[in-house]
Amino acid sequence: MDWNCCWTKEQIEPGECPNIREGEDALRSLLARRIVEKCFYCDRFREDLRLVAQGEQPLMRLVPFLIEGLRDQKSQIAAMAGSLDSRNQEISFLHELAEVLQTTMNLDEVLSVAMTAITAGKGFGMNRAFLLLTDKCQHNLGIGPRNLQEAWQTWEEIAHHNYSLTEMASQFFTTKLRTEKAKFHDILTRLGALLFEEGHILHRVLRDHRPLMVDERTRAGEGDNGLSELLDVDSYLIMPLICRNRAVGVIVADNYVTHKTITRQDMESLETFGYTVAFAIERASLYDQLQEKIERLVDANEQLLEQQEQIVRMEKLALVGEITSSIAHSIRNPLMTIGGFARSLLRKKADDDPLREHLQSLVTAAQQLDDVLNEVLTSSDSLYPTRDQWDVNLLVYRVNDDLSERLAQRGIAIRLDLNQNLPMAYIDFRQITFCVKTIIINLLDSLPDGSEVTVSTRLISEGILLEASATPVPLGHTVSGLGLMVCRNLLEKQEIPFVTTTNDQEISFRITVPIERRE
Repeated sequence: MDWNCCWTKEQIEPGECPNIREGEDALRSLLARRIVEKCFYCDRFREDLRLVAQGEQPLMRLVPFLIEGLRDQKSQIAAMAGSLDSRNQEISFLHELAEVLQTTMNLDEVLSVAMTAITAGKGFGMNRAFLLLTDKCQHNLGIGPRNLQEAWQTWEEIAHHNYSLTEMASQFFTTKLRTEKAKFHDILTRLGALLFEEGHILHRVLRDHRPLMVDERTRAGEGDNGLSELLDVDSYLIMPLICRNRAVGVIVADNYVTHKTITRQDMESLETFGYTVAFAIERASLYDQLQEKIERLVDANEQLLEQQEQIVRMEKLALVGEITSSIAHSIRNPLMTIGGFARSLLRKKADDDPLREHLQSLVTAAQQLDDVLNEVLTSSDSLYPTRDQWDVNLLVYRVNDDLSERLAQRGIAIRLDLNQNLPMAYIDFRQITFCVKTIIINLLDSLPDGSEVTVSTRLISEGILLEASATPVPLGHTVSGLGLMVCRNLLEKQEIPFVTTTNDQEISFRITVPIERRE
């Protein structure tokens, strides 16, 4: 039988098979490959199969069906290989994005990478995208063109520079982030409000934690609350961003310019990408919160150091005040004697006595000096209290630490009985610390070695009661001194009650600090 196709020949000459193209010369001597790759798709081979099927052997009639089945399977394998290549590219793309997102803790930079990946041709290729966050709406972002002309300019720029995905994201973050936010301000403002509107399609997607592809069938069924009119598109995709079962935000993407159909594969790919984006957003947000807390702690520490320095300065001023008081009293006693003696002599002298003028000058000078001493002794601290919310127990711990060396030298212990569930007090930390330390020092100066002072805090109706007491009453103790006078003056300026109780059994100092803000 004369065959039309070359499938019966082990070796063929050039041009004998019309299906062998340039660069495929090896197939002329490889019969098996030539049959599978060329003959199965050759019209001559089909004619030969028809002739074979007309033969007397019944099995020969099965050959065309087997060949057709093999041909279909080969087509399916080729399609699967193409799909596998596409999936491999997608996995490689997601891996690259994950590495980029892992390198930054800046929330705006994370959003820039995510939005560039969604809209770039080297990424998911959507025309526009809007990202809405549940917690930080000030970071809501839109990206994409607002008209065809702008789209062509962007595509030509990318094609001209041949930017990689990482380079496009970096350029967007450094040069276009602010302008894109301003460009889509109207849409972002409206979308941000709709996200929290009960029953709205955006709110439903966020609540259900499931993506939604909106098209004509969706709008004809449940409806989209007019979102397609707002976006001016017929179809779009809503992707929730979920991290640890918590809704971080949503992404709304569409093909505003090209009107390309959004497929289910697009939705599945974006859904896989959404988990990585949600995790990166959550991590960046937590990092921002951590930085804010660190900054607050640093500020609080600096404030404590400043307050401590002011306390030290006040202690020095108190010491200067005690020295001044001692000197003033040393001067006042002889001054009173001199002034009184001069006035006594002045009363006994006649008006024409030549000594009267000298005695009057002496009385005047004594009076002037007495006025100066009164000014020194009665002058008060002019610093205005700087009040804020503070932990009273922290204040007591600080005083205890500051006095620890002095207590150790005397063998005196401070027993702390502090309520650990106290609210914050509204006080001047520096001045109250000075007062508490002054009160304790006042007790220590009269206590014998080995004694004990109790400092307690508890919540009462008027505020927080801070009490320092000693039992038994130190022998010869007096509730006086310039330090306590300064304390009383400082507390009066803050309208804080200061009560001293003394009896045969105990002496105590009580300060009641407020817990509410006072002007």
